[in-house]
Order: sequence, then structure tokens, then C-alpha cells
Amino acid sequence: MLGAMSTATRVPQEERTRAMRHRLMEATVELLVERGFGGTTTTLVSERAGVSRGAQLHHFPTKNDLVVAAVAHLTEIRGSDLEAAVQRLPEGSDRTEAVVQMLGDHFASPVFTAALELWVAARTDPALQEAVAPLEQKVGRETHRLTVELLGADESQPGVRELIQATLDLVRGLGLANTLGDDARRRRRILSEWARTLDAALGLGARRLAPRPAEKETR
Repeated sequence: MLGAMSTATRVPQEERTRAMRHRLMEATVELLVERGFGGTTTTLVSERAGVSRGAQLHHFPTKNDLVVAAVAHLTEIRGSDLEAAVQRLPEGSDRTEAVVQMLGDHFASPVFTAALELWVAARTDPALQEAVAPLEQKVGRETHRLTVELLGADESQPGVRELIQATLDLVRGLGLANTLGDDARRRRRILSEWARTLDAALGLGARRLAPRPAEKETR
């Protein structure tokens, strides 16, 4: 009986703890976007999350502890955002441009802005760099793999891997430019032209427009 009561008490407590940590992570990401790394303080995070300072310090004694945990949380958000965007992509002749524009939107999103703040801070903070670098490498590999898959590109062909990497470098650079002001119109024009270049270089346009082979009749 006592064991059952103990379990019943523990489960809600674990759920409350998870929910509180989630609020702290969300608040940290929001403040990174709004105020930058330097302006993100543990006091502001606890206020934004609606969590007492004591509770926050119990789980994350220092700002670096909080930010390192937020790095992993941010990685999950970026993955989820990409997965959701992929579901809305069309098939057919407009596929390449849709994929490229989707990547452009992703790297111009507030989530990327938060990640960028962490990159800059990690350059001179060894502890933060140790947390950020492997997760960014993981995100980079996954984004590259996803781009190849969505475009239907064949990386065994000469130059294809470099074209995919150039695409990702381009959208990252445009995302960086977007942090200084809304650059959406210019970004879309550039990416529209790049999509045509990709289609021509990879032969994707002709492949998508080509009719499917007729199925053999079965008797």
C-alpha cells in the first residue's frame, strides 16, 4: 500500500520536474533570440519560465549549465521543425525550389538565430564549445542527409556532394544576413535562381518532368 502511494506521489513529481525543465529551456531559447547570449541571464530565464530562483539553481547552478542543456533542447527543436516542413513539400517540377526555399526559411527562423548566438559565444568559451560542437556536427550531418534525400540527388556522381554542401552553405549565409533585418524578398529571389541552377546541374528538372515508363500488360 505504502509502495503504491510512493509511486503515485513520485510520478507526478517527475512530470512536474520535466515540465519545469522544459519551461526553463524554452525561456532560454526565447531570450537568446531576443537579447542574445550576453543578455540572457539566469534571473531573466527564471522569470520568463515562471520558476523560482531556488528551483532553477537547484537544476542549473550556473548560466553555462543552463545554456548547455538548452543546446540539446534547441537541437531537438530544429529537428522537429525540419520534419514538419518536409511534410508540406510538393512533388513534381517545383520540388527543387520548394526544398531550397524550405531550407532558407529554416535557417532564417528564430531557432537558427538562437543557435547562432551559441556558436558565437562558444568561440571563446571552451566549456560551451565542448557542448555545442558535437551537436552542431550532428545537425549538419542530418541536414545534409535530408537535403540529398529530398532532392533525390546521387552523391556518387562527381560534384554532387559539393553542390549539396554549397546549397547548405548558401542558406546558412542568407540566414546570417537575415539576423540584421528582414531579408526575405532578396533571399527568395536568390534561392529561386539557385534552384534552377541545381535542377540544371543535377538533371533533376528533366527527371521529374519525364513520364513514367508504361507498365507491362499482364495477361
